[in-house]
Amino acid sequence: MLNKKIEVKNVSKKIRKRTILSHVSFDVYEGDICGFIGPNGAGKTTMIRVMTNLISPTEGEININGLNVVKERKTALLKLGAIVEEPIFFPYMSGRKNLRNLAMLNPGMSKAKQREKVEEVLKIVDLQPRADDKVKIYSLGMKQRLGIAQALLNNPEIIILDEPANGLDPMGMRELRELIFKLQKEKKITFLISSHLLDELQQLCNRFVVVNEGKLIWQGSKTEFECIGESGRLEDAFIKIVSGC
Repeated sequence: MLNKKIEVKNVSKKIRKRTILSHVSFDVYEGDICGFIGPNGAGKTTMIRVMTNLISPTEGEININGLNVVKERKTALLKLGAIVEEPIFFPYMSGRKNLRNLAMLNPGMSKAKQREKVEEVLKIVDLQPRADDKVKIYSLGMKQRLGIAQALLNNPEIIILDEPANGLDPMGMRELRELIFKLQKEKKITFLISSHLLDELQQLCNRFVVVNEGKLIWQGSKTEFECIGESGRLEDAFIKIVSGC
């Protein structure tokens, strides 16, 4: 039986009487690289904010590793890393210093362990050679890798990424893709990735969840998704599902 790492159950969210999410339910399983897709305004970022407990659902619940993110917030989010929209760092501080400051937020870790963990994650994302450079001179791809390094500080079992490849050049996208594959294979990390770059997600993901106008409209494996479009391209399948053809 597949182990559910994320369970979204009947989640709705209303803001000022406007319904952003309506009774959305889906699961993400251990080892998945799950693509979370939908048109602009479909409710993807709102769902991610609910999943990471940045905002509360109006209705329904979300479980991370079987723990409710509202009722058991601290424990539920302990093994979750996330980059919601663009990662934010102090630009006039080095990458290493930024991570050391963030590592200090883990009170259960000694200073020596914090520094050790920072060096470990810098090595994983291949930023050690540039770790003492100020973040303001980092490329967008380097900033994204630094964001993933931040997400790795608490040894997560799950990482949620919101539009991680936005603005990256082809080399940056390849580096990001290889890093995600590496973390999934070597660290056994489960990923949920929201993106508009369907060709990139087709190379990355084994499962997909599709939302439109705040509602779930499809979920399943990449193979099932590809079969919906006659060309085998995700873009064609996505348009067909969203348009209801």
